[in-house]
Amino acid sequence: MDNIENILRDLQRFAWPDYVAFVAMFLLCIGIGIYFGFMKKSMSEDDYMLGGRKMLVVPIAFSLVASFISGITLLGLPTEVYSYGIQYLYVSFGVIGMGIVMGVFYLPVFHDLNITSTYEYLEVRFDRRLRLFGSIMFAIMNVAYLPIVIYVPALAFNQVTGIGVHTITPIVCIICVFYTSMGGLKAVVWTDVVQAVSMLGALALVAIKGSMDIGGASVVVERAWNSNRLEPPDLSIDPTVRHTFWCLFLGGIVYWTQTNAVSQNMIQRYLSLPTLADARKALVIFCVGVLILMALCGYNGLLIYATYQNCDPLTTKLAKARDQLLPLFVMDTLGELPGMTGLFIAGVFSAALSSLSTCLNSMSAVVLEDFVKPYVKKPLSSRATNWVMRMVVVGIGALCVALVYVVEHMGTVLQLTMSLESITNGPLFGIFTIGIFMPWISGNSAILGGCVGVVVMSWVSLNAQWAIASGAIRYQTKPLNVDQCSYSFNAAALVSSAANATHLHGPSAEDIFPLYRISYMWYTTLGASVTIIVALFSTLFFSTNVPNKVDPVLLTPCIRRFFKPDSHEPKIEVPLQHKLRSDEVAL
Repeated sequence: MDNIENILRDLQRFAWPDYVAFVAMFLLCIGIGIYFGFMKKSMSEDDYMLGGRKMLVVPIAFSLVASFISGITLLGLPTEVYSYGIQYLYVSFGVIGMGIVMGVFYLPVFHDLNITSTYEYLEVRFDRRLRLFGSIMFAIMNVAYLPIVIYVPALAFNQVTGIGVHTITPIVCIICVFYTSMGGLKAVVWTDVVQAVSMLGALALVAIKGSMDIGGASVVVERAWNSNRLEPPDLSIDPTVRHTFWCLFLGGIVYWTQTNAVSQNMIQRYLSLPTLADARKALVIFCVGVLILMALCGYNGLLIYATYQNCDPLTTKLAKARDQLLPLFVMDTLGELPGMTGLFIAGVFSAALSSLSTCLNSMSAVVLEDFVKPYVKKPLSSRATNWVMRMVVVGIGALCVALVYVVEHMGTVLQLTMSLESITNGPLFGIFTIGIFMPWISGNSAILGGCVGVVVMSWVSLNAQWAIASGAIRYQTKPLNVDQCSYSFNAAALVSSAANATHLHGPSAEDIFPLYRISYMWYTTLGASVTIIVALFSTLFFSTNVPNKVDPVLLTPCIRRFFKPDSHEPKIEVPLQHKLRSDEVAL
């Protein structure tokens, strides 16, 4: 009977056709960057950041899908379904809800204002302090998130080829920095289109070939049903349950709306479209695309279980990390077909590249608009603007490569990043919601609410992550067994580790403060709620705005008619750079 090392050695069949498929995707991305970089001898700031606000709906929608589905999602979602069943996939209802909420309430506000950075809105609605607060939160989250975006697919590449993580990550970053800095948003969007198609193709390929190997989709469904992985929504109202319908639907709406409607990474795409109607079309296509990709990822998770139902590779350590489960399955399923493993790994790296290029392009916009322009005495020339934007992309890219070394040596960094995301997302969403829906709340109340929100979420999420890391909070997986493995593994070590886990001397779940035990899907909602409630109560101590003196265009369309400026009051002018798009504003 073979041991694990021999099995892995046999599975690592990354031959020259695979390298050709893998390298071809990178060369195509470089070619797109060169084309858009040299198509115009001089590229204006608007061209670089927003494609001249003349982009097409379908490429933008594909770009949104590619940007949102990172390599972490592509590798993590199948493992989630494999381990815990399809409960998480009910977040699809939250995605649909987000499309309605964003299209009706948030998107019209940002699209009606001629802005580059969403945080400019905070200055116009409140004051410069809020703009700086939003930009700093955005920068912190991106710098923490990007190294993991690169590191996770590099781990997958390492498993199928044996090539070191620190060999591939600098190459990937250099390519991404090149086409992002050269071609601006147009290059990012069109490479995203290539990468979205690559992702979809990779997932479909795995699903079709894997299903054929075990006897068809009916076998996958039957084995998933027998192991309770196919289950109806959990309608429990207990907020400490990891996934219930309510946290996935309501919490999902808030989380996805924050990510899509107020995060610079995503809203920059919608602002590059010429009209609000086009932006709404892109939003619909984005929702459909995300649902299709999530369904494919979920099916692949069930397919992996159907294949390994009697020999769990996570238990035997054939897959050393959870994120290596899908690459292992791909090596097992597609390894015999020349070039197919290369296509899949190209798809995983496509997800990483699209997320990386989106964040780099957005960071250049935020740094220029929020950290450079407000503090220079004379307006920057076109050449100086281009230089600043490109240097930001290069600088952040180099920082990401360096931080991969930190990621590698911090075992809990993935959990830490999720904590950081929840710390910043909720309060930011709360501040934008206050601005759009509550015209009487002033900058003082909003900044206090945001600061308290950050402190509370830091306290809750970091303590929750500590409880998970210490073993006090554990989540029960669906049935997994190793009864019929065809290879040898260290069973004694597994028994020993299980015994140690059972007799772990530490706090139990009942000893943990209830707030630390709430589902992570409620984190963004909790952060936003704390921010809004504190801001509302602080109006008792701080002065409030006269609602009718707030320009209606800064409010969501459904309440504008209630807060029209008084006829005897002069209309408040939005600064010149925030003028309305004359062809589409409808109060």
